[in-house]
Amino acid sequence: MPKTKALAANAGKESPARKRAKPAVRSASAVNRRLRQIEDKRSAILGAALGLFSRFGLHGTSIDQVAARADVSKSNLLYYFANKEELYVNVLRDLLALWLEPLRGFSAEQDPAQAIGDYIRRKLVVSRDRPDASRLFCLEMIQGAPLLRDELDRELRTLVEKKSEVIRAWIEAGKLAPVDPHHLIFALWAMTQHYADFGVQVQALSGHTLEDEGFFEQTVENVQRIVLQGIVPR
Repeated sequence: MPKTKALAANAGKESPARKRAKPAVRSASAVNRRLRQIEDKRSAILGAALGLFSRFGLHGTSIDQVAARADVSKSNLLYYFANKEELYVNVLRDLLALWLEPLRGFSAEQDPAQAIGDYIRRKLVVSRDRPDASRLFCLEMIQGAPLLRDELDRELRTLVEKKSEVIRAWIEAGKLAPVDPHHLIFALWAMTQHYADFGVQVQALSGHTLEDEGFFEQTVENVQRIVLQGIVPR
């Protein structure tokens, strides 16, 4: 067959190589879809566990309760987490990452008033949007952090020491009044997390929660003023 006729005859056909490539493309798509499903299922389990652990604690919550709330079977839950303690620790690790994220942004190059003011707002956003997370973390601390001690001794201590050096640099540059960095950080945590950990008390006394936009902005403004007027040189 002449070359031109052979080319015309094969024009509408796929080469063996192209045919072999198609399953690989479908397989990659299937793998990505499966990974998303796994992550979604894992997130659903962690979210359900957080809601229960923050109300009833580790010992007051059962695997069956978490599975029912996450709408998965118990065996499916145990595929992702070997037991209740492993699930609890994973919830706490996610909370620690969420809790520490606003602090990671501190740098000596920033204006301290802006950096601390932004930090206060971001921490209050977490207290507003994730009060159950804050309450569970508080509960774990009250109990002596038996399952989170290693993370506290490593990640939390390392980050706080690193950011304490940033605060000291601000003080040495005359941008902040002399204050112990640890006590400043402790005060920021206490003032912002109070609105989550003692939300019932806040609502009983003020008639509002952070979900009220006006009250939220009022809270941010007042906490910023209380802190910054005490530590920013005049």
